[in-house]
Amino acid sequence: MSNTVTPPRRVADSAPLPVPLKQPRLPRWAPAALALAAVAVGCGIGLAAGLESRIQWGLIAALLFILGTYALASAVEGTRQAKDRLATSLVWICFILAVVPLASLIWETIARGLKVLDGYFLSHSMGTLPDALPGGGIYHAIIGTLQQVGLAALIAAPIGLLTAIYLVEYGRGKLAKAVTFFVDVMTGIPSIVAGLFILSVWILILGFGPSGFAGAMALAILMMPVVVRSTEEMLKLVPNELREASLALGVPKWRTILKVVLPTSIGGITTGLMLAVARITGETAPVLLLVWGAKTINNNPFEGAQQSLPLYVFQQWQQGSDASYDRAWAAALVLIAFVMILNLVARGIARWKAPKTGR
Repeated sequence: MSNTVTPPRRVADSAPLPVPLKQPRLPRWAPAALALAAVAVGCGIGLAAGLESRIQWGLIAALLFILGTYALASAVEGTRQAKDRLATSLVWICFILAVVPLASLIWETIARGLKVLDGYFLSHSMGTLPDALPGGGIYHAIIGTLQQVGLAALIAAPIGLLTAIYLVEYGRGKLAKAVTFFVDVMTGIPSIVAGLFILSVWILILGFGPSGFAGAMALAILMMPVVVRSTEEMLKLVPNELREASLALGVPKWRTILKVVLPTSIGGITTGLMLAVARITGETAPVLLLVWGAKTINNNPFEGAQQSLPLYVFQQWQQGSDASYDRAWAAALVLIAFVMILNLVARGIARWKAPKTGR
């Protein structure tokens, strides 16, 4: 029997090394500094290589920013955090790539549109003025756009709202599936197809002439699926408990929809309607086929050719003179402002009608 005694094993010999609780991190100003450095180096490379396009400079700077962020984060924070910063950098780069063309377009439109945009331009029509000469305005186009879009909304809003109510509250069976299918098909219809349909039925078959109402019917076709889809999604967000509570009190279903479901979702429905109006405001193809455009004021949308802002921009740009170019840019600026106002109104209504939280 051996008398050797094995010494006790120390816990410290087999225990892993302690991991620090606080990992090293880059300072908050590091991404901004890397971005500035990438821009400087990208511009330097572009100048040295003789690249004339500023877009190429920007792409080089973006690539340097992504690579520099990943390399620096890997050295300081580790690979896992470096991957997170890489994804964040890619998101920021994609955001900038999406915003730069939009900002450039808005800046160019404002810079060129303000040359002739004044009170006279907004309160006069082209009349008998030749398109090659300076002067004239867009009053007749504003009147036509408001009437055509208003008539399209009066046609599409009730039909779209009732269709969405049917699909959500009553839609069962083959009819509901057929309606859903046709709404999906109408969502992808090009605007020129809607214009050709109204042209063949309203003008060629029924014998009516071009008018603002004909253009409004084509715009209503484009607007209806947007209204149906947005209203349908808003109605689905209403909790079923509200419907069940109303029905449990003996309230008829139609009254429950009218007094409970619609008031609960009115904010989202109104927002979808305003966005649908903004979507059809800039359509040109149906108006070109059905309204034809006019240089004078026509306050009757049911008879005679009428003008609209998108068609006015197209026709003025088609003339090719400096004066017509200025009028086209100014009309485009007014159209953009009109669409932006509609979007702001939609956001305001959505915030106003949003459910109140808390007491």
